[in-house]
Amino acid sequence: MSDLFGSAENVQGETKAFRPLADRLRPSRLDEVLGQDHLTGENGSLTRMIRSGALGNLVFWGPPGTGKTTIARLLANETGLAYEQISAIFSGVADLKKVFESARLRRSQGRTTLLFVDEIHRFNRAQQDSFLPVMEDGTIVLVGATTENPSFELNAALLSRANVLTFRPHSPDSLAKLLLRAEEITGKTLPLDGAAREALIRMADGDGRAVLMLAEDVWRTAGEGETYDAERLQQILQRRAPIYDKGQDGHYNLISALHKAVRGSDPDAALYYLCRMLDAGEDRRFIARRLVRMASEDIGLADPQALAVTTAAREAWDFLGPPEGELALAQACVYLATAPKSNALYTAYKAAMAAATQHGSLPPPKHILNAPTKLMKGEGYGEGYRYDHDEPDAFSGQDYFPEKMGRQRFYDPVERGFERDLRKRLEWWEKLRRERNSK
Repeated sequence: MSDLFGSAENVQGETKAFRPLADRLRPSRLDEVLGQDHLTGENGSLTRMIRSGALGNLVFWGPPGTGKTTIARLLANETGLAYEQISAIFSGVADLKKVFESARLRRSQGRTTLLFVDEIHRFNRAQQDSFLPVMEDGTIVLVGATTENPSFELNAALLSRANVLTFRPHSPDSLAKLLLRAEEITGKTLPLDGAAREALIRMADGDGRAVLMLAEDVWRTAGEGETYDAERLQQILQRRAPIYDKGQDGHYNLISALHKAVRGSDPDAALYYLCRMLDAGEDRRFIARRLVRMASEDIGLADPQALAVTTAAREAWDFLGPPEGELALAQACVYLATAPKSNALYTAYKAAMAAATQHGSLPPPKHILNAPTKLMKGEGYGEGYRYDHDEPDAFSGQDYFPEKMGRQRFYDPVERGFERDLRKRLEWWEKLRRERNSK
């Protein structure tokens, strides 16, 4: 007879191995996957790839418990590829060689291998490079999974050969559906009232595996006929739900409110929302990262110390921990709210990035290129370059943009804070540039 958690007795009276709910509820088809409709829905990216018959190398990027491993298995099933899985945590060069040899053998027999690499960012640069030959010759279809930003953690060469697909945290709706599936498969209703059920979902914080583990804990601890309310649930599970509003965007609403209060130069409101997030148990490093971003996005060079203050606050949190480290975050928050504001740097960065993307790989003008060889000197590299420190006012006024692009202006400092001084400097240099280039 099966019990609540999936164990059962065989004819000898022995008990089979326990199977967690997360394993028992693992989807058997892509269309059963919850929470990733942009990938596995009717018009999802992966659904379209399977229809086209052109499944390429992929990197799955997203938080834990969002289905990366499960979807990799399903892709192999639905495309007829051999499936092999390794973890970068437990694997080294010798393991990779064995996997590649097995994949080459299968390929010689006419079958391609889908190799799923969990925590692929844990491999070092040389290990990541070892994937390139077998990706290029079609020996494997690589599906790597990572919780870290691939742009920072994976080799450019590997990324250029793979599509990055972003996995989203489960919404409260998809977590609620997971709980319903769990109740169906166990034949038991969770002993929770409405508020406790919502609290359980918030505790999972977008992690499908976590919500099922929490559900198992509830079933294990609840007495006969007992129903938990939200307060009792938190006491039993010893895990506090974030004190955000009941809407699924509560987490993002508060960080948005904090950001806009800082931008609006309201230190009191900024402190209030900061404390709301601290009281809710928000990750302090997440708050610190957002404060650092505000320093560059909303203050920039109007007060260059803003970036130094916020990075120092982050280091203070790492050094002190709670509760003393939280005061450093509060100090940075108030500093940002009371600093002069400018988004000139942020706007300039976006404009320069757009220009870099639009104009492609234009070569810099030859006069600012180094010429370490005779061949390069013969090609005119470095010819006509004027060393600014030898020029009047230490300013040559030369043009540094690619010739086919022409001069551009991205940065337009405001008349506030330190940027007022920067504006005067730029105007002076522009005046000199016009004078010296008109001769």
